[in-house]
Amino acid sequence: MFKKFLWLEWKSFTRSASFGVNMVIKIILGFLAVIYSIMFLFLSAGAYYGIKEELHQDPLVVVSKYLIYYFLADMVIRALLQKVPVLNTRPLLPLPIKRSTVINFVLGKTFLSFFCLLHVFLLVPFNIVLLIEGYDPVGVVFWWLGLWLIVYINNLANLLMGDNDFIFIIFVGILGALGASHYFGYFDVTLITGVLFHSLYSTYFALLVPAGIFAGLFWYSHKFFSKKLYLDTGLKSKSEIADGREYTFLNRFGTMGTFLKNDLRLILRNKRSKTTVIMSVIFIFYGILFYSGGIEAYDNTPMKMFASIFVTGGFMMTFGQFVPSWDSSYYPLMMSQNIPYSQYIASKWWLMVVGVAFSTLICSFYLYYGVEIYLMILSGAVFNIGVNSLLVLLGGAYVKTPIDLASAKQAFGNKQAFNIKTFLISLPKLLLPMLLYTLGAKLISPLYGFIFVTAAGLLGLIFRKAAFKAIERIYKSEKYDTIAAYKQKN
Repeated sequence: MFKKFLWLEWKSFTRSASFGVNMVIKIILGFLAVIYSIMFLFLSAGAYYGIKEELHQDPLVVVSKYLIYYFLADMVIRALLQKVPVLNTRPLLPLPIKRSTVINFVLGKTFLSFFCLLHVFLLVPFNIVLLIEGYDPVGVVFWWLGLWLIVYINNLANLLMGDNDFIFIIFVGILGALGASHYFGYFDVTLITGVLFHSLYSTYFALLVPAGIFAGLFWYSHKFFSKKLYLDTGLKSKSEIADGREYTFLNRFGTMGTFLKNDLRLILRNKRSKTTVIMSVIFIFYGILFYSGGIEAYDNTPMKMFASIFVTGGFMMTFGQFVPSWDSSYYPLMMSQNIPYSQYIASKWWLMVVGVAFSTLICSFYLYYGVEIYLMILSGAVFNIGVNSLLVLLGGAYVKTPIDLASAKQAFGNKQAFNIKTFLISLPKLLLPMLLYTLGAKLISPLYGFIFVTAAGLLGLIFRKAAFKAIERIYKSEKYDTIAAYKQKN
């Protein structure tokens, strides 16, 4: 039966309307997977000798200490990117197939996903080195089995969480709180978890703990999905208190105010949009990797300008890249009305401008790294408002990906959003400000680097009306293809 399921999966892939795009994406992702797998192999194998030579400590003890952060980060990444495959079982439900067989196939499929197999390249080489260096073979095998069980525990926990934003925020909060308390010396959780993880090597029966947790979670997952494996599951709507806010302060903007109201309601009421807002807040702290100077490859001014675009434009990029896909559920209805397209585009632009402004205000804490850093952030914000906001709107005309607002998955986007036009439009967003800053800084002085980037943003603001007209013409020319794409379910 599993062989039949795999055959159905293959036919679903090859018969998809987006088969060509899917194939290109899989080839690219496969190539990247090979590159990263090789990198992880060398990193894992070299970790033992690097720790021993630099820290002069037992590598197994050191790695065991920090595994808590590794597995918490794994949970966060899974919650953001790993898609729960339960919906793919619906075509199988009317068929005479046991529910237990379907559930076992779905769960087994997740165990063989990229998010699980990636750990092979990180854990196996390190364990091989441990065996070569004379560690107890039984202890090493038990340690590896314990870690692998925890990987599967994370996998099952993510499936059970589904699209629960609250649990995801809890995991992000725990990871951030533990990391901050450790960094500032208030509480070092690794002193406790290091002993627990190392006991998988030193105490053989310790393996029973993750094994028991995994067995319990697998049994509960099987029971949980078995109860939900019906055709009518989820058809009954939940009764919730309606959000009655009218946002009357936007009435002064006329038709554009109506669009802005719809966008605010969309952001506040739906899982996918809420997740996007959370991701844009995380982008704000992305600059710490660049401005702190802790990573040598990032400790240069072009890369810091690159970070300035990200920290101020997180919302613009995560939300703006899917204009008009946010309205995909009722876009055909909108297009059948006498709606001024220019006002629609302007409302999206103003929403992104407000997002950039708020992000820039929050980024004030980067003054800790110096006034020059914050000037770089300000110039990046002006560039985002004047240039990148227009490029994001232009790219949106070619992204014909319907969005499921009830799902928090794929907040970064998905494979259907990829095409050569959006890729080419995306290049200037990051490369142009880096180039402008480098030209100004090298030819004259660092201050002129800021001036060049800021001047490009101001020019975009000056000519934005002309840009809006050009973008409007493109949206109108793509309108019918976009409507057809939003009706495509596979």
